[in-house]
Amino acid sequence: MEYICYSCGKIVTEEDIVKRVRCPYCGGKVLFKKRPEIVKKVKAR
Repeated sequence: MEYICYSCGKIVTEEDIVKRVRCPYCGGKVLFKKRPEIVKKVKAR
């Protein structure tokens, strides 16, 4: 699973946060899950 750091915007993997939940790049404590992009199909009229 991948997470995104709220402070610096870098992608953080589960392996990076094994011991403690902090961004290895900036030390930020707020991480959120990376969500897949949702593609909506629009019907033509």
